[in-house]
Amino acid sequence: MPTQTRIVTATAKNGCVRTADGQTISVPEEWELLSPGDAALTRRVKGGGPTWTVQEKRGHRTFSRGVWAAAERIAALRAELAAERSTESYAKRRQSAAKRRNQKQAEYVDDFRGAVVAFLNFSACHADIAERLADAVTAHATPVGSGTVARTQRISIDRRVESAVIAWLRHKTTAYDNMKIARVKGRRRETRRMFAEQSRRLLEGYRAGDAVDSETCPLQRSLRNAK
Repeated sequence: MPTQTRIVTATAKNGCVRTADGQTISVPEEWELLSPGDAALTRRVKGGGPTWTVQEKRGHRTFSRGVWAAAERIAALRAELAAERSTESYAKRRQSAAKRRNQKQAEYVDDFRGAVVAFLNFSACHADIAERLADAVTAHATPVGSGTVARTQRISIDRRVESAVIAWLRHKTTAYDNMKIARVKGRRRETRRMFAEQSRRLLEGYRAGDAVDSETCPLQRSLRNAK
């Protein structure tokens, strides 16, 4: 059994896990749980022999809760990695990698903001509102690790932008966050769809150049509060 690599889930009983087919099995005594957080160490442990990866599914997302593997192997690989990380060459590689990531992130933020302005397509008389809204949506949606739709690579940037704008408007200009939505299948999706249509009508007014009362407009009130 310990020679087989598995995906498992945790159980209430210490030292036991549940397999994909529902069996509860004991973790080998010489194994330990490597907590998530060090991706490089986790990769090496997984690549060096059999492991049991503990996963937890919440809604549509799956989270790692660690990897069971031979304690001796984890200790050896941790020491090996620590030695590598103490070298000057490793520090230089880390610095160069961080610089590349920061540059890539800055470019993405700039591209995303430009795409937001293009999606809004407000009339010239509302150009200032478009710029302020683009700043607010971009600041919320693009930070690394934010978990927003803007960080996914599965859909085009145009779809990411539209989803991010509609999500921002839903949270900032509607009563959605304070609503108590019944736990009925499809009810939350239906509610979100309703508010999405409301947000799209709001955007259309700005695109058409309609006169807007800045005191009562939920978008402008939200932008003022965001300062």
